[in-house]
Amino acid sequence: ISEAFRSLRTSLEFYSIDQPLRILLLTSPAPEEGKTTVAINLAAILAKSNKKVLLLDADLRRPNVHSQLGYSNRVGLSDVILGRLDIDDVIQKVQEIDNLSVVTSGSLPPNPAELLNSKKMYEIIDDLMEKFDMIIMDTPPAIVTDAQTLSTRADGVLYVLQPGKTRAVAAKMPINEFQRVGANIVGVVFNRIPKNR
Repeated sequence: ISEAFRSLRTSLEFYSIDQPLRILLLTSPAPEEGKTTVAINLAAILAKSNKKVLLLDADLRRPNVHSQLGYSNRVGLSDVILGRLDIDDVIQKVQEIDNLSVVTSGSLPPNPAELLNSKKMYEIIDDLMEKFDMIIMDTPPAIVTDAQTLSTRADGVLYVLQPGKTRAVAAKMPINEFQRVGANIVGVVFNRIPKNR
């Protein structure tokens, strides 16, 4: 598995020789296809190449980064967007991995799409760009508009599919939406492929 993520890191580095991918957004067509797991592992492997990496949980609907990493989600991104806290108050260093920090989603708002499309959210991203070499953004599945909205601020979109689970129609529809807003889809990650296939 580690080798698979090293290979993914190398592919991204070769892709972005001329224009570095500093903000990478991860999404999937539907829930439970493994995008959060891919985001966490990719952030960790990128941090091991001496880059200051931030894993940003921008899924304000069903966040999962905090539970996979064992962090509290009492405060996070939503609290910064709403002006309750400063971004520095919610950045947490991952103790086991040098150069990796995380911002959890925070309390779940009733209007996630509006928050993620706000001027304040764009200001937060600009602020984080000054603090980190790379931002890995975990977003909701592309069946809602949040990922498309944020993709206009990202340098690239990684699309996570699970062969044997993801339906072809469900996978194709969001791609048209990403293309419509001018998002840069840099690749597809096939997740949970059995070793014998």
